[in-house]
Amino acid sequence: MDDDYVEKVLAVIHQNRRLIVREIAEELGICKRPCHLILTHKLKMRPFAAKFVPRLLTDALFIREFFTKHEATIVPQPPYPPDLAPADFFLLPNLKSSLKGRRFRTVEEIEENSIRDLRAIPQNTFQDALQNWKKRWERCIKSGGEYFEGDKFD
Repeated sequence: MDDDYVEKVLAVIHQNRRLIVREIAEELGICKRPCHLILTHKLKMRPFAAKFVPRLLTDALFIREFFTKHEATIVPQPPYPPDLAPADFFLLPNLKSSLKGRRFRTVEEIEENSIRDLRAIPQNTFQDALQNWKKRWERCIKSGGEYFEGDKFD
């Protein structure tokens, strides 16, 4: 279970996460038991549905199953909703358009120009964005969380 084999196991997993322990061990020419120990103890992974996944994911699945089994109310969480993230529909496009076509030599120069351009956005533009954000919430609620396109509000 030295670091060399840990790296080799990790490389195999990165190529194909659906391999089972036996297949990983065969590919590397090692025994199944040390391969399993590397996956579970060194890489903190768990076997799940014929593939190895990080422990955090299986813990989340375990928690969901636990709540379902005990009939707890689970409030559904939408996947990452870019329509409701002000940075995605307002701030970053604004900043991106102001920096577009310009060349920078250092990260510091990018930071300085970004801060300057952000400060140049008028306050009323931010206020309008917040009002549009509220309209987006309402539209998302009306659509039942389903996909909708465009910024035109009814």
